[in-house]
Amino acid sequence: MNKLVTYRNFILKIIHEYSQYKPSYGDVSMEKIIDPVRDHYQLMFLGWNKQQRIHGCIMHINIRNDKIWIQHDGTEAGVANLLVEMGVPKTDIVLAYQSPFKRRYTEFAVG
Repeated sequence: MNKLVTYRNFILKIIHEYSQYKPSYGDVSMEKIIDPVRDHYQLMFLGWNKQQRIHGCIMHINIRNDKIWIQHDGTEAGVANLLVEMGVPKTDIVLAYQSPFKRRYTEFAVG
């Protein structure tokens, strides 16, 4: 199996796992946004808690130039850590939520 297919499968597995969790408050659901053609993946939460609208992003991931770009990570475990545990080299993971200046001080790819 080629690297991109493997990376897509890893991302889908993480998104599917996190989509199973339901917040303990309100009428909130999880929504997976998956565009495998453009390699764009998101997990959103949306709904209502009493009279307050709940809407936000849990994770936002892209694949660009054969690297996984983590645009947003709202997980406790850390998407990058989960990907490394699955076998993705740190050199293929970009912490895009960090400024390019700070990325060079991490163990992960700069871009």
